[in-house]
Amino acid sequence: MIGLALILISAFFFPGVILQTKAKASGRYGAGILQPWKDIWRLARKGSVYSTTTTIIFQIAPSINLAAVICAMLMLPFANQPAILSFDGDVVMFCYVLSLGRFFMILAAMDTGSPFEGMGANREALFSVFAEPAFFILMGSLAMFTEHTSFDSIYQHLYFEDYFSSLIGILASYLLVQMAMVENSRLPVDDPTTHLELTMIHEVMTLDNSGIDMAMLQFASTLKFAIFGSLIANFFLQPHSVLVASPVALAMNSIVFLVIQFIFSVMVGLLESFRARFKMNKNPQFILTLSSVAVIIFFTVLIITQKI
Repeated sequence: MIGLALILISAFFFPGVILQTKAKASGRYGAGILQPWKDIWRLARKGSVYSTTTTIIFQIAPSINLAAVICAMLMLPFANQPAILSFDGDVVMFCYVLSLGRFFMILAAMDTGSPFEGMGANREALFSVFAEPAFFILMGSLAMFTEHTSFDSIYQHLYFEDYFSSLIGILASYLLVQMAMVENSRLPVDDPTTHLELTMIHEVMTLDNSGIDMAMLQFASTLKFAIFGSLIANFFLQPHSVLVASPVALAMNSIVFLVIQFIFSVMVGLLESFRARFKMNKNPQFILTLSSVAVIIFFTVLIITQKI
């Protein structure tokens, strides 16, 4: 429950820190840290408008997407504290629960009958197909390294004691940061502030959403960012895991977790401030590069475990 509460706290401040970082990097004052949540609250108090072209799929897709993200969040451990949902193979379940939410969002975009939203859905599906191998190779490598197949057990037995294992931690953190940018349709793959339909990906899929439906989509996006931050933070919480039962150690782990989430959000803001958006035909190459980094991690694990 501690990890779940910390993820929610991180999600509460994460989008505002990103906006403040981007504002400071461009020399602007910027909106307050809580402005994104004020926008979500404003949307949540409004009703949704549905086109006569849409069906029940469009109406339930935002709820399913949010439920999928929350379900995935329940599978993440915190230091040595077990996850609420933990079982062998939950790594695979985690990925496909998130994919379920994306699948319904793609269906909802196509359900509108808009060619622009269909185009965005096509790109979203294509990029997710390219991104999934990187995640599976990474988590498969960590599972082979620790000889465990659940998030809980992997993080409990994951220690970086030498140069090779430290390399795994550095590359895995880099990979998760880049995957967070891809999964949440941020720069350099997509630009959430653009309003040109021909270049939009995720944003064009939500053009017909309004009111509380849009609020749920934005809430799910902030939670997804915090989830990836939690995956990274657990790498750094392990040195304290032997003392995790004490209140002092729990407090230390909580502080480290929040600091890493803050650094992660600042890093996202800086990346978006100084990165240019790729041309659309360059995005598959960039995403496939992440799989190449995951393969490097895989071979590093093979060397450490003396399997080659």
